[in-house]
Amino acid sequence: MRGFEIITPCHFGLESVLKREIIDLGYDITSVSDGRVAFFGDEEAVARANVFLRSAERVLIKVGQFKATTFDELFENVKALDWDRFIPVDGKFWVTKASSVKSKLFSPSDIQRIVKKAMVEKLKSVYNVTWFNEDGNDYPVRVFIIKDEVIVTLDTTGESLHKRGYRTMTVKAPISETLASALIMLTPWKKDRILVDPFCGSGTFPIEAAMMAAGIAPGMNREFRAESWTNFIPKKHWYEAVSEAHDFIDDKIETDIQGYDIDKEALAAARANAKRAGVDHLIHFQERDMKDLSHPKKYGFIITNPPYGERIAEKEELFDMYHTFGERLKMLDTWSKYIITSYDKTESALGMKATKNRKIYNGMIKTYFYQFLGPKPPKGNK
Repeated sequence: MRGFEIITPCHFGLESVLKREIIDLGYDITSVSDGRVAFFGDEEAVARANVFLRSAERVLIKVGQFKATTFDELFENVKALDWDRFIPVDGKFWVTKASSVKSKLFSPSDIQRIVKKAMVEKLKSVYNVTWFNEDGNDYPVRVFIIKDEVIVTLDTTGESLHKRGYRTMTVKAPISETLASALIMLTPWKKDRILVDPFCGSGTFPIEAAMMAAGIAPGMNREFRAESWTNFIPKKHWYEAVSEAHDFIDDKIETDIQGYDIDKEALAAARANAKRAGVDHLIHFQERDMKDLSHPKKYGFIITNPPYGERIAEKEELFDMYHTFGERLKMLDTWSKYIITSYDKTESALGMKATKNRKIYNGMIKTYFYQFLGPKPPKGNK
């Protein structure tokens, strides 16, 4: 097996969660930066990372890294990389995305064009050809330039890792699967504790929690781009990763995971999504207004994504809704509550001061993850 650096992008503010996941998989972290964690691995690690990581957006192989302030420097450095290590003579290759932050080279289309041209020139000389038919497997390239430092990668994932395969039905303003997983992992919730999402929408928080509880790997039922890269990643690594994932599944466990919503269509979507994820028997979905939020048990967890304001025209209406929500939360005085929202008056509307507050970007929306920590349950009490 050959080793290389693997880069895994994630939501800004959740790098610590992804770092812990990678360490738990048994790999050594090489660097942590805004929105990405890198580690050293091999072909087997590519398969396992795609199948097992819950909070990563993609799994990228780093082909090279260098400084470039001109397009000539970009061309020559890309041309010098060992592209034939990864791309066969019939491979179809292109730059699917280029991004630039605080760098002299800032035009994505020009960066894409130059990188593709340099790749062609390098592979022409290696394979001694003048033309590539590019009728083989896909090898998409992603380029990141940050403060003139260029990182060139191959995208092994294809469709983003948040596409678990279960969520074909969604509602307006859903939270992504990867973000939901990361936020749950930021809390001390465990599978033997109560979890309630009173704004469950299409069910992402309850479904991701149930998958964790049952040990279901997020990527075990989907396909990845690099599965076809048999020129350097043997098929056996994918089979072995999925087989390993099957060994961890325990879907006969008992859980207390609940999702509430007042929208019947949202609940229908949530139930259908949970069934596709194989966890519908582990979640209780119920049509219930947030104003009726209650639970007879103690020491539970609220983890939720309430409306931000985009779905409610009047800010006064939003304040009233959060205020009512806060009154219900106060009645669950032994519970821990975790709320992700972009609403800037959350604490005053709830009438509660967060124990912790973390800034997280949900796509392009700046949000805050408010954490209201409840007391620890007595020993032997769930």
